[in-house]
Amino acid sequence: MTLQTEQSPVQSSANQLNRQMIVILDFGSQYSELIARRIRETQVYSEVLSYRTTAEQLRQLNPKGIILSGGPSSVYDEGAPHCDPEIWNLNLPILGVCYGMQLMVQQLGGGVERADRGEYGKASIHIDDPTDLFTNVEDGSTMWMSHGDSVKSLPPGFELLAHTDNTPCAAIAHHDRKLYGVQFHPEVVHSLGGQALIRNFVYHICACEPTWTTAAFVEETVREIRARVGDKRVLLALSGGVDSSTLAFLLHKAIGDQLTCMFIDQGFMRKGEPERLLKLFQEQFHIGVEYVNARDRFLAKLSGVVDPEEKRKLIGHEFIRVFEEESKRLGPFDYLAQGTLYPDVIESADTNVDPQTGERVAVKIKSHHNVGGLPKDLQFKLVEPLRKLFKDEVRKVGRSLGLPEEIVQRHPFPGPGLAIRILGDITDEKLEILRDADLIVRQEINRCGYYHELWQAFAVLLPVRSVGVMGDQRTYAYPIVLRFVTSEDGMTADWARVPYDLLETIANRIVNEVSGVNRVVYDVTSKPPGTIEWE
Repeated sequence: MTLQTEQSPVQSSANQLNRQMIVILDFGSQYSELIARRIRETQVYSEVLSYRTTAEQLRQLNPKGIILSGGPSSVYDEGAPHCDPEIWNLNLPILGVCYGMQLMVQQLGGGVERADRGEYGKASIHIDDPTDLFTNVEDGSTMWMSHGDSVKSLPPGFELLAHTDNTPCAAIAHHDRKLYGVQFHPEVVHSLGGQALIRNFVYHICACEPTWTTAAFVEETVREIRARVGDKRVLLALSGGVDSSTLAFLLHKAIGDQLTCMFIDQGFMRKGEPERLLKLFQEQFHIGVEYVNARDRFLAKLSGVVDPEEKRKLIGHEFIRVFEEESKRLGPFDYLAQGTLYPDVIESADTNVDPQTGERVAVKIKSHHNVGGLPKDLQFKLVEPLRKLFKDEVRKVGRSLGLPEEIVQRHPFPGPGLAIRILGDITDEKLEILRDADLIVRQEINRCGYYHELWQAFAVLLPVRSVGVMGDQRTYAYPIVLRFVTSEDGMTADWARVPYDLLETIANRIVNEVSGVNRVVYDVTSKPPGTIEWE
């Protein structure tokens, strides 16, 4: 995994201990990293690179295979992203997915046109050739379609593998050259035979071995941290969540007392969490933590700020400023460690922007405080050894390092904390209201045994008030939104179908025990179209 953020993905990948790797060339699909995750589930390492990666760079990486992602463009559009045509001469297995398949067809002499009728959502796949790519994939399996273009003519040497009622060319292959294309998205959970197809490509076609394991990651990462850091000191932004806690254990294993953990209490944590964090790390883990009380400072910084992007950037900027100030007292420090993960990078980055033309093929969704909020005059070098991991992989690493389950299974919590779960301006009163409501949510889902069934469960405070009646008196108070979701990796999520009696208990407790609240509602929006957090 890469630690040097100034190093290109191509360079970092070339340093991998394990050369059993599949490269995904990203053409702007929101699912590119999901493809990488599915490959890793087969215990084979994968990494997403820009579609501009040259054939020579790929040759130096020596991957076992290449996957071309989907994307929002049409291959025949002016300025549509194209890969280096020399990749077809690398003699490597290549799988094109959706746009990737259409690009393969176009560059190798076939034809792609606007479809008479687009195909979106679930479709039954009819398999014409059950070998190679479709081994053990059941005929009639549901696959997820999302395309407005279709292949009209195949390149020389290609043949049809599968079709749907609406799409004649749903999968194609040039068996001799090991070139494959699918019009659907096998990486999404809706594609019931998708993972079997991916395994066929990884194991049978690319001849990979399952060597991407937690133990291999820890061993290689510890070695990279030591080589990168040397005898320098590292400052870690500790939050108490699974990401930063796993990072603390990993860094402590690699460099011991060269690591200084600093917990900045910005005032946006949940009730009792700062105290619990300090007790765990100092008394149970024997890892020293420098506590900094900066509640008043952060609250003053956000006074009157209502825009969520501005909140995130201000919090991120203030975090770094506090780190810089405290480092002068405790330092010197050369490195700042962050628990940045793949989803943070995905949702924060304007990916694939050509510095000369400004062409963009992926859309920025929102910035994260530990990615988008970094100031240009940052005084530290960054160490981010988890930035290529998904949340489930971080949990596995945490367990292997001895992290207790109460941290390993902790629900994701945003870096800006409750500041982005209070819509509108932030005040002490609103923070206390939300802390009390959030505590009730956590208490009740734990009591009912639902905590580990959910990806996240939390409360949101809205910047409006509504009329209510309590004790024959008219009230005019805030509503609380309950947001409970299920997910595998945070990339997509569905609202949780929890029992009504649980919602009733939580709602009754909140309106009776939390001053300033007279209404509780439940969010039944999935991601997409919504996001998990409200801001």
